[in-house]
Amino acid sequence: MAILKAFKGYRPPQNISKDIAARPYDVLNSEEARIEAKGNPYSLLHITKPEIDFPVGTDEHDEAVYLKAKENFGIFIEKGWLIQDKKDSLYIYAQTMNGRTQYGLVGCAGVSDYMNNVIKKHELTRKDKEEDRMKHVRINNANIEPVFFTYRSMPEIDNIIENWIKNNKIVYDFVSDDGFGHHFWVIDNDEIINKLIKLFESLPSTYVADGHHRTAAAALVGNEKKKKNPNHTGKEEYNYFLAVHFPDNQLQIIDYNRLIKDLNGLTSTELLVKLNATFDVTEKGTDIYKPDRLHNFSMYLEGKWYSLTAKKDTYNDNDPIGVLDVTILSKYVLDDILGIKDLRTDKRIDFVGGIRGLGELKKRVDKGEMKVAFALYAVSMEQLLNIADTNNIMPPKTTWFEPKLRSGLVIHTLD
Repeated sequence: MAILKAFKGYRPPQNISKDIAARPYDVLNSEEARIEAKGNPYSLLHITKPEIDFPVGTDEHDEAVYLKAKENFGIFIEKGWLIQDKKDSLYIYAQTMNGRTQYGLVGCAGVSDYMNNVIKKHELTRKDKEEDRMKHVRINNANIEPVFFTYRSMPEIDNIIENWIKNNKIVYDFVSDDGFGHHFWVIDNDEIINKLIKLFESLPSTYVADGHHRTAAAALVGNEKKKKNPNHTGKEEYNYFLAVHFPDNQLQIIDYNRLIKDLNGLTSTELLVKLNATFDVTEKGTDIYKPDRLHNFSMYLEGKWYSLTAKKDTYNDNDPIGVLDVTILSKYVLDDILGIKDLRTDKRIDFVGGIRGLGELKKRVDKGEMKVAFALYAVSMEQLLNIADTNNIMPPKTTWFEPKLRSGLVIHTLD
């Protein structure tokens, strides 16, 4: 039984919604955030990446930086750049990329669902990253940014969302600088809200699609507040955190590819010989080759593209982890041949989201920055859900979702 809760969101006036909306804190570094927010006092990056309001080089984890986030949040409210809705509402947030639109239901998820594994995860989190976002949530007493959830689609939910969009005024509708469309509606009808809440109660699980660290931080802060409150009732606002829920059949995972700095002492010819033991290797020439099916990879090496197809004894179709292409590549290539044992810490490997195209892999190898690149066939949503359902964990850097949620269209406070 999944929790969905309406809440009184803080939202920008329509005329500055595009200016406030920002990419998530973890998809751009401090310098990129400075550039993106330059000349825009409305940008939510002043709250989510407040180091941009300090001199270059300021440690983003300095206590003064977190305090600046709180100060800026207060200023946004004081100036009327963020205004709280008068009644508890749910919201619809839709995104359009390449002519395809996905419709998310915005509401609060339950801290208890996270603690009880009703909210399923597929990635490990790092304590340092958790603590960074926990500090941000604590000091602002708010979920400034939403997390990106999915659920197994239900026609009843789809129908309600579709009917609401047809019959009600759109609140925000803009195209961000990256070319993605963002569309937003407010559901303020109590009958419709209650129907959606009841439908969510029939879901056995929801799933973290993107934002595991933000999810963990939001839930852990809520749990802290529960433990510190001797009069805790379970109805306090801190028992919930901000999430956008998309049906699984509307989402598409993009490939997440690998670049390696050296060949672990091998020549290119020696690498190809070793690869032939576990893959059917075919040279494809100089034109970019993209994997076209599961267990097929592409490799770019010394100006040429290769197709690598895993031999049948390298994977197990009945094992939710063993069947993954990232598992095959990690075991038989990165570990066995190239000596990369830990994807999280090894400095010889880098990762590139498929949204940037395979041309990015070619460019970095041609520049000499990297020696070899591997492109993977994207993981399916069904694979992700099966892994989460079986309480397994995907290898690092397996899934890339696009478009990213824009933060700032609605904010949830914890009191």
